[in-house]
Amino acid sequence: MENVIIIGTGCAGYTAAIYTARANLTPLLLSGTQPGGQLTTTTEVENFPGYPEGIMGPELMMKMQAQAEKFGARIAWASVEAVEHRADGTFLLKAGSESFEAKTVIIATGAAPRHLGIAGEEKLIGRGLTSCATCDGAFYRDVPVCVIGGGDSACEEAGFLTRFASKVYLIHRRDELRASKIMADRALANPKIEPVWNSTVSEYLTDEKGEMRAVTLENLVTGEKSELPVACVFVAIGHVPNSAFLGDLVDMDENGYILQNPGRTATKTPGLFAAGDVADHYYRQAITAAGQGCAAALEAERFLTDHE
Repeated sequence: MENVIIIGTGCAGYTAAIYTARANLTPLLLSGTQPGGQLTTTTEVENFPGYPEGIMGPELMMKMQAQAEKFGARIAWASVEAVEHRADGTFLLKAGSESFEAKTVIIATGAAPRHLGIAGEEKLIGRGLTSCATCDGAFYRDVPVCVIGGGDSACEEAGFLTRFASKVYLIHRRDELRASKIMADRALANPKIEPVWNSTVSEYLTDEKGEMRAVTLENLVTGEKSELPVACVFVAIGHVPNSAFLGDLVDMDENGYILQNPGRTATKTPGLFAAGDVADHYYRQAITAAGQGCAAALEAERFLTDHE
């Protein structure tokens, strides 16, 4: 029986592991299908405190893992498929043919960005294809970029990118944005943002180094195809939180994000906590995920103390 099991090994999971390990709780981390989380698919990270020269995403995750293991955290390469809250208050986690038991569980499974499903997409992530303008916008100064989407997030990303890019194309399937009026008006009034209506991206075009150089646009009304030179594509069509395996152990919003108790990381199930992007659709940053991982660890520690 484990004191704490942490599901997920991104910033939230590793931070929770560091804190619970230092509290002598010997946490067990279950890695999931993407060890290290979304940052393993990024290149340079410039906005994580403590790295003034920046750090590569995979290297940051390796350092977090090493720090957690230094204090006694253990990692099992398993993907949890179901969690059961038993009558005695403990948890049973099922991962294929394996099962694990724990007194408390921290969910740090993150959220996966929605992509278009275009051939070769995975190879371009971090090489001109991203889902985070805040993370990567500063790398694309004085070059044209595009944002795919028509909601508030797409408008916000486009506006943010005008600080760096020479031009921001806002590509949307319809002939009007579905964003709130204030967000849509703000985006369309920006002289550096050019809407591309009734269109979708059907192909990513790369240079000899395998970096993004352009996209193929398809007009959904006329069927006409054209090439649009851009240095980066920012996909803003939403994220999918990795929460479905929890069933009714947690309350979720309409998009599947876990609802925490107000001002806390605790969920409606005693002893079950959520941290990072699986519960955060607003910030979605490495540092905020790490902060929630810290909070969840402290709450789990206090829960165990109160229930000794």
